[in-house]
Amino acid sequence: MKRRLPAHEEIRRTLIRGDTGPILALAGELHTADLAHYLSELPSGEAAHALTALPVGRQAEVLGYVPLHYQLALVKELGAKRLGPIMNLMSHDDRADLLKALPEDFRYDVLHSMAKAEREDIIMLGSYPEGSAGSIMTSDYAVLYPELTAWDSVASLRAEAPEKETIDRAFVVDPGRRLMGTVKFQALVFAKPGTLVRELMEGLTHAVRADDSAEHAARQIARYDIPALPVVDGENRLVGIITHDDAMDVLQAEATEDFHKAGTIGKLPGNVRTASPWLLYRKRVVWLVLLVFGNIFSGAGIAYFEETIAAFVTLVFFLPLLIDSSGNAGSQAATLMIRALATGDVEARDWGRMLGREFLTALALGVTMAAAVSLIGFARGGPEIALVVSLAMMAVVVIGSVFGMSLPFLLSRLKMDPAAASTPLITSVADVLGIIIYFFIANAFLMRGA
Repeated sequence: MKRRLPAHEEIRRTLIRGDTGPILALAGELHTADLAHYLSELPSGEAAHALTALPVGRQAEVLGYVPLHYQLALVKELGAKRLGPIMNLMSHDDRADLLKALPEDFRYDVLHSMAKAEREDIIMLGSYPEGSAGSIMTSDYAVLYPELTAWDSVASLRAEAPEKETIDRAFVVDPGRRLMGTVKFQALVFAKPGTLVRELMEGLTHAVRADDSAEHAARQIARYDIPALPVVDGENRLVGIITHDDAMDVLQAEATEDFHKAGTIGKLPGNVRTASPWLLYRKRVVWLVLLVFGNIFSGAGIAYFEETIAAFVTLVFFLPLLIDSSGNAGSQAATLMIRALATGDVEARDWGRMLGREFLTALALGVTMAAAVSLIGFARGGPEIALVVSLAMMAVVVIGSVFGMSLPFLLSRLKMDPAAASTPLITSVADVLGIIIYFFIANAFLMRGA
């Protein structure tokens, strides 16, 4: 049996032959997300050529699934005149995101190649600041009025369904478009035809303001497990909705950004796969150089206790073990707190309660690890070394854990992102503290008679 080529290679070969028929056949077999992924494997010129072989409606769907950084490469190949009709058919929020990312002169050309209604809609959605709930909402939603009957409502939704992003829930508004509640499509279908929407709607509606953060809106959708969240202005007028898929994108982006901050990388445009070595170098070098100078304090600590080290060389054997344990304990505690603060499980005011619990947990961990290391200390240097190493292990684990747990709270109080309490930073500080504590204890117990 002849082995089939990967989809992006099939597309490439058909382009080389100048035959776009197989692309249409392949597009019919693939989900839009998969087709977008395979096109993203190609150089932007080839991908744009393949895209134009599809019907314009499918082009709009595919473009919506392509990552933003690759969208920008594609639209340069397509040009403003081709892009306008495609953006007319894209989902409202996707095209607003794309438009905001375009260069200003190119954006002007694209807008003038779009239909008037779509142009006005995209300008409205694009007016909200980046990171706000308004910036990720769509105006593609269905509304009903409270005095409509169930029969008329179903007929209205049936007419709107092909053009709306979701009709699982319709949003009930008054004549001034103030949000009154929501009604499930299922409730309308099974109600008696003459039942009014007012009688079927759920008045308690979870909504966010357009100027609230996108992360807050995404967490609301996750918390209440709803397919769409209404967005209102200062007078409670419905201005858009945020769908669960857009909320998932926000949470994923937030989690990725937190991971990058935890590694002292910062926000990375695009993705790791397409990032250039120069970009990765720039994102990583600053913190690494700073931490190199920070670790000078570790050397200074060792130099201060030269006499103790010279008298008891065995102490050096345990140095990596102790400072690594301190850094690992601190990183564990920090990771737990960063995630808890990010998800809302813990708030800044909970620091005192968390501190007490972390101290007891770290003490138990320290005692366990001290018991394990004491056996090695006894074998390597006798009872005095075993005592020093055991006490140092308990101290560095407790202090490293408490520091790692507290740093995210401190940053949160200072209105900074707790994710900035990165693993390299905590490890470096824990290393310095571990060295000083270890040799201070060693000096106190071993140098008394010296």
